[in-house]
Amino acid sequence: MKEAAPRKKVVCQEGVWGTMLSQKTRYALRAMVELARAEGAQLTAGELAIRADAPRKFLEAILLELARNRLVASRRGKFGGYVLSRPAAEISFAEVIRIVEGPLALAPCVSPRMGLRKCDDCPDLAACALREALARARDATAQVLEAYSLADAAASGVDSVTQLAAI
Repeated sequence: MKEAAPRKKVVCQEGVWGTMLSQKTRYALRAMVELARAEGAQLTAGELAIRADAPRKFLEAILLELARNRLVASRRGKFGGYVLSRPAAEISFAEVIRIVEGPLALAPCVSPRMGLRKCDDCPDLAACALREALARARDATAQVLEAYSLADAAASGVDSVTQLAAI
């Protein structure tokens, strides 16, 4: 009996296949949940770093990105700090993840943000055996993360470090 040729490993050149949340995204979510728990009170980067169990300098860069995308408002100076720019109930986990991590989809062929384009290693988008499953995974993930707000996480009673360590 003839031996089957070894299968080529399917890897998307963009590096998004099989990704899990990065540490950067987990820190961003933790900080955002802590801001939601502060209920409008201003928190410094140092306070957020302690509460989110995140390195301060790294968290400052993340907070800058979140401020540029208008999820947080920052005030400079001795009495500076961060607050959510909208009510916590209006900010979903999906929105934070998309800003920090990028699309929720596992591959460009199922990502509207990436133009639903085929992966570099895919010979034919229309005949892709993976696309349907990846689209369903994207839809299910988006449904859950869009429906889960910072207010939901803040009200959960579990601290953000413990809650997001499970992700």
